[in-house]
Amino acid sequence: MAVDSMFSDLSRMIEQVGKDKGIDKQVVIDAVIQGMLVAARKKYGTYREIEAQYNDETGEIELFEFKEVVPDEKFIDEEVEIKLSEALELDPEAQIADSIGARLETEGLGRIAAQTAKQIITQKVRDAERDIIFSEFEQRKGEIASGIARRVERGAIVVDLGRTEAYIPPREQIPGEQFKPGDRIQGFISDVRQTTRGPQIIMSRASGDYLRKLFEMEVPEIYDGIVEVKAAAREPGQRAKIAVISKDPAVDPVGACVGMKGSRVQNIVQELKGEKIDIVNWDEDPARFVCNALAPAEISKVFLDDEDHAMEVVVPDQQLSLAIGKRGQNVRLAAKLSGWRLDILSDSNAASRTAEAIFNLMLIPGMTETMAQNIFQSGFGSFQAISDAAVEDVMSIPGYDDPEKAGNLIQEAKDLLAQYEAEGKEIPTAPTVKTEESKSAGGSALSDAEARLKEELAALNEGEAKDGVVDSSTAEEDPARGVEASSEDAVTGEGGAPLIESEPPTEEALPVEESQQQD
Repeated sequence: MAVDSMFSDLSRMIEQVGKDKGIDKQVVIDAVIQGMLVAARKKYGTYREIEAQYNDETGEIELFEFKEVVPDEKFIDEEVEIKLSEALELDPEAQIADSIGARLETEGLGRIAAQTAKQIITQKVRDAERDIIFSEFEQRKGEIASGIARRVERGAIVVDLGRTEAYIPPREQIPGEQFKPGDRIQGFISDVRQTTRGPQIIMSRASGDYLRKLFEMEVPEIYDGIVEVKAAAREPGQRAKIAVISKDPAVDPVGACVGMKGSRVQNIVQELKGEKIDIVNWDEDPARFVCNALAPAEISKVFLDDEDHAMEVVVPDQQLSLAIGKRGQNVRLAAKLSGWRLDILSDSNAASRTAEAIFNLMLIPGMTETMAQNIFQSGFGSFQAISDAAVEDVMSIPGYDDPEKAGNLIQEAKDLLAQYEAEGKEIPTAPTVKTEESKSAGGSALSDAEARLKEELAALNEGEAKDGVVDSSTAEEDPARGVEASSEDAVTGEGGAPLIESEPPTEEALPVEESQQQD
């Protein structure tokens, strides 16, 4: 196989390759030049100075060998040197130390050299094609793409996108979903990587971004920017929640996403193989937003802890299972959607915790129940929390806006804590409250234990309290709550504190016992 036959009609070949592969013509020309140069050096040796050029007029690759002009008497190596007398015949203006070029014929390069040139050209064209594909899909990152399922490799579905292939890893697949070779499959382009084997495109069908894009494709109001998707959370194949807000008061964001007779959201549900989707209204007030996210459960109270970015959500006793959801799914999705750690309590459990906090605060000498209620509602759930607080924080409590009063309260709490530590006594806990008769008002749980409380306080003040705890157990904590939130720093969330962005809580942070789950 002669080299000149391989490069015959080179111009037509360059045009054809550039058109078929979508590669710039100059990239193909550079690849051909480099391939020809490698072939020539393989034939004539690497120590010889050879250059290759593409002639646009003839459409051929031309080889030139350059030699240094030396005096005739100092001529030694004809491979790299040329006598001055011979150089003058080629160029009358040639001088010593000049470099004179002469054209080399390509016919004598041989079959092996030609094969080497072909391999170089093929590799260069392949690399250029990979770069183009990578650049194309890098720009499409964050979009939805569809292709044909071809095969499964180590659990990953290989999708034919036409010019290249994409992968859907097992973690990005909807559990239980199966595709056969030849099935059309759609996914979200989540990542594009450049590897030694070419561009690697990662698609996802399980991410929240895929859900966002599906709504953008299906709902014109979202595509036009009238309705905005603020957050999305999914448990792929089971249930999802999406929060939307309208920039036009005349447009109902939830209604726009649902569509006429649910047509729009139903199309998305079908694409996600029956995944249930809750569409909720976004609210700047995090407490209200969490209430929306926990729908259809009714919410009684919400306590915020801005420092720990956590909330305590109180629901009626009969709504507890509904708020938690099957295997904790409802509260888990609400936590992911809002970005807050959530703790779900029933009214009866909340009353017990309130009773315990009030009992603890009333251990401070001279503390009345009303004052203890004010302190608890201001975010201090124990006298230990007051002892660690700053004067400025205590001044937010009604009746303690004077720095002197606030300082005295802190000092009294510190003295009480030091007393227990010095005597080696445990801090008493509230008696178990029978909430069945007193949970209607939530805050009246103290009524059943009031007499016992006063007796214990009197005993403590007289120094007659014995070592140990007032009662052997506190109100039983609800085993079916969500993420633990600190009650010491909790404040009522009805005022509407601004939402603080945070990483969504993990599933491990939301333990739910089977006894409290519901379908």
